[in-house]
Amino acid sequence: MKKYALVVGASGAIGSAIAKRLANDGWSLYLHFHHNQTKVENLIEELTEKYSLQEFLSVRADFSSSEGADLLSKQIYSIQAIVFAGGHAFYGLLEDTPVEEMDKLWRVHVQNPMRLLALLSSKLRANDISYVLFIGSIWGETGAAFETVYSAVKGAQHAFVKSYAKEVAYNHILVNAIAPGFIDTNMNQHLTDEEQQQLYEDIPLGRPGKIEDVANLVSFYFSGQANYITGQIIRINGGWYI
Repeated sequence: MKKYALVVGASGAIGSAIAKRLANDGWSLYLHFHHNQTKVENLIEELTEKYSLQEFLSVRADFSSSEGADLLSKQIYSIQAIVFAGGHAFYGLLEDTPVEEMDKLWRVHVQNPMRLLALLSSKLRANDISYVLFIGSIWGETGAAFETVYSAVKGAQHAFVKSYAKEVAYNHILVNAIAPGFIDTNMNQHLTDEEQQQLYEDIPLGRPGKIEDVANLVSFYFSGQANYITGQIIRINGGWYI
């Protein structure tokens, strides 16, 4: 039988890398997007050509809307694993952060993921074992100036992982998070070359992480080799925060 995973934010750099790795591992995938339909369609074409016995479906929903999770849940049938890799960030002083941005960050990173899990919990319980994984952030643990609201919602994600893992453990649903440090994606375009170089000097391994580094860790969590791990926030940051 086919095993299905949902990648929320599959049109993003990390989400796309995760989708490619999970497809290689034998998963059929729901690939979620909001704006970048072309990228997801191209991804589906690529994956279908490589893995013709698996199924790849695009699903669309706006997680910045309060109805995002409800809309997405109606497009999901059989499901064994969910990875929340959707991203939205705002860079600036707290006093310059509009309320609309605060609401959007909360909905994208916390409210809609929680609501989606509430709506899909019965489908996850139908498996012998199921997986829920959040792509959190180093800033959810240590905080970041000029990204205070983003840090707050990532911290909320981490807290939710710990509590929800306890709530659904008896259903054999494993809930964890990966907390990346500096990963080489477009989300860091607001930094100058000089600022990025200063960051590299602060990272013991001396370089940014790759999107494939995150995807490989997701693969491990979903592989069946980590089935005694739940409620954990696993850091992948080159030793930047220990």
